[in-house]
Amino acid sequence: MGMIGIVLGGSAVLLIWIYNSLISKKNEVKNSQGGLDASLKQRYDLIPGLVAATKEFMTHERSVLTQITELRNQALQPGLSHEKKQEINQSLSAGLGKILVSMESYPDLKSNTNMLQLQKSLHECEENIAASRRFYNTSVTNYNNALEMFPTSIFANMMGLEQRPFFEIPEAERANLSVKELFNK
Repeated sequence: MGMIGIVLGGSAVLLIWIYNSLISKKNEVKNSQGGLDASLKQRYDLIPGLVAATKEFMTHERSVLTQITELRNQALQPGLSHEKKQEINQSLSAGLGKILVSMESYPDLKSNTNMLQLQKSLHECEENIAASRRFYNTSVTNYNNALEMFPTSIFANMMGLEQRPFFEIPEAERANLSVKELFNK
């Protein structure tokens, strides 16, 4: 009877550990997604100031400014799926990049104190977003690994846990940047 009790007790401890491990990984993904959302919200909060500061100087980039504003408004809608958020933020990153490159053509804008402060804040915000993406993707990797590895995969399946997508950047943003092209625009 003593050996059976030890085996049953050990099995119970193992089951509890597996269950708690899966819940911990699931909650880490939620936490990291919350951090990423907070960083993205900070970016959204900076956009109106960026648009307002650049509008008076930039005349040819009005369509990009309008697009950035529309994307920001879309991103702030409640209930967006992770995939839709990712799609909107990829477009937003591209638009912000165009604005920052276009600023080189406007010496008065480049030297404007408000614009310099906005650029600095936006740069810091983008660094926070990059760090949040890394943390989120690490959490997703750990979570997805637990869902696929034995014996946790058995319990993950019984609990109805599903894999989570990574926060990825589009192929176009992975290409090497040509500094020469940036200066010739």
